[in-house]
Amino acid sequence: MTTNLSDPLIPGLSSVADRYDVILSDVWGVIHNGREHFPEACAALGRFRAHGGTVVMITNAPRPRRSVIRQLDHLLVPTTTYDTVVTSGDVTLALMAEHGDVPVHHIGPERDLALFHVLDEEFGVRPRRAPVEQASYILCSGLNDDHTETPDDYTEALAEMQVRDLPMICANPDIVVHVGEQLIYCAGALAHRYEDMGGAVAYAGKPHAPIYERALQLASEKHHKPVDPKRVLAIGDAFHTDIAGALAHGLDALFVSEGIHRDDLYDTEGRFDVDAYQHLARKHGQVPTAAISRLVW
Repeated sequence: MTTNLSDPLIPGLSSVADRYDVILSDVWGVIHNGREHFPEACAALGRFRAHGGTVVMITNAPRPRRSVIRQLDHLLVPTTTYDTVVTSGDVTLALMAEHGDVPVHHIGPERDLALFHVLDEEFGVRPRRAPVEQASYILCSGLNDDHTETPDDYTEALAEMQVRDLPMICANPDIVVHVGEQLIYCAGALAHRYEDMGGAVAYAGKPHAPIYERALQLASEKHHKPVDPKRVLAIGDAFHTDIAGALAHGLDALFVSEGIHRDDLYDTEGRFDVDAYQHLARKHGQVPTAAISRLVW
């Protein structure tokens, strides 16, 4: 697909689908908004699969795959939408396993504690959750209360962690997501602030390599042969994770413009601003292969 910054929007996935065997699709912002699924997006991926394509959901959700699948089921995402799911939480488990049973300080909501149960089941690793002064490393899966807190609430705690030279695993590199119309902070916001203080951070999800390697491995297993990266399309709505990660791994990237960046790209009457899009691409140093307002067939 040829990049066209002056006229980036394509009408639907069907206009480019025959160029690809595999789609790596972001979830939050593309398939659902945390409160309801997007029927047209699910139908578009379902039609791609009906034509012989493979769809791997690739998400920075900081929870294990089975937990994300339960959420998709709860949001009524049809199972025909995708073949399999890879999560940042899956990669996080492997990173935690490397630390063994040493105590860890967890920052994040209680819903993410499933990571510890799966870590025990799949790796036999049972780290004790500990206060900062007793921890050997930090696991950040989000803010403890992501509906009321901001990164500013963690300035003192992050400073104490940095003084103790504690490495951090960031289970979700996203900075913010929309939950319905509300914008909430993710683990990536804390991780970037910790890095700015001099702390060391290992990122589990997009745009970093491990999650893409796992996604392409699963796609190859579905095809019973290695996948040609030139025949893979990554779909997402965030420049710094979805687009940056896809392009860094030699994949075409389809940017969903009505996602996380929508306030930057549409005027008050809901019209797409090409100049704003070009500015955003230059700002991030990333030019998507194409864009689509929302995922439709």
